[in-house]
Amino acid sequence: MKHYLQFTDFSADEYAYLFRRAALIKKKFKAYEKHHPLVDRTLAMIFEKASTRTRVSFEAGMYQLGGSVVHLTTGDSQLGRAEPIEDTARVISRMVDLVMIRTFEQTKIERFAAHSRVPVINGLTNEYHPCQILADLFTFIEQRSAPGQARPTDCLQGITVAWVGDGNNMANTWLQAASLLGFKVHVSTPRGYEIDAKMASSAGGISAGSYQFFSDPHEACKGADLVTTDVWTSMGYEAENAVRQEAFADWCVTPAMMAAARPDALFMHCLPAHRGEEVAAEVIDGPQSVVWDEAENRLHVQKALMEYLLLGTVA
Repeated sequence: MKHYLQFTDFSADEYAYLFRRAALIKKKFKAYEKHHPLVDRTLAMIFEKASTRTRVSFEAGMYQLGGSVVHLTTGDSQLGRAEPIEDTARVISRMVDLVMIRTFEQTKIERFAAHSRVPVINGLTNEYHPCQILADLFTFIEQRSAPGQARPTDCLQGITVAWVGDGNNMANTWLQAASLLGFKVHVSTPRGYEIDAKMASSAGGISAGSYQFFSDPHEACKGADLVTTDVWTSMGYEAENAVRQEAFADWCVTPAMMAAARPDALFMHCLPAHRGEEVAAEVIDGPQSVVWDEAENRLHVQKALMEYLLLGTVA
């Protein structure tokens, strides 16, 4: 049994398989061709943080795979009534086949997984967001893979991703992905909001050459193949919003930053986005933006992920 709690839980070979599988599953979806490998399987979705894309993509995805879904929040379960998370894991995992959790501390999902009898997926924690990076990489592969490539991940080799903004769960996961799949991340954050490299590398290390820090976001974007960002104030940090607005004022992805990147550079954002804050409207709504494909691809990569966790590799 495998869990998917952070990006380093899978190998490069497993990601190559998942991206191939996601492409096939998406092709079937677009052709209205049924794909029901998870008939009679049940996914429990546990939300301690609110969600739009995570809920819709996992719930729709599980139904499209032929399975069913149970949706739980802290308000309608014992999770909000001080039941030990270990007890919740022991009970829920006897009744379902797969669990997705969107919560705050990474330690919560790790404790749940340690006492679960079924695979557990990280739908987002304060520290990591592996499903989003899975979708982002798949989107880049769709846009940039060359005909006849041996592995979907070949087009990632040697590229540069510019991360502009908060050193948050997305940034941590980008560093893990770069080290594992052979590309580089240019990181630019305001002072005081840097990536915690020690935490990001907690599951096996990040190679020294896989990222570089830039104090100037324009410099970070120079020559980048992909420019990406996130909101300045993530969920759970709302009390810091006024301070963050001031600190991040120069970290809005602008047309000038995109012009510093490669001419064919892509722009991504995990959404929701605040136009005029972390990204200019001309960028997110412009021709280099692939945010809508990126959002849709959460559905397809997560279907491949759930299938893999429950069935292993499928011929």
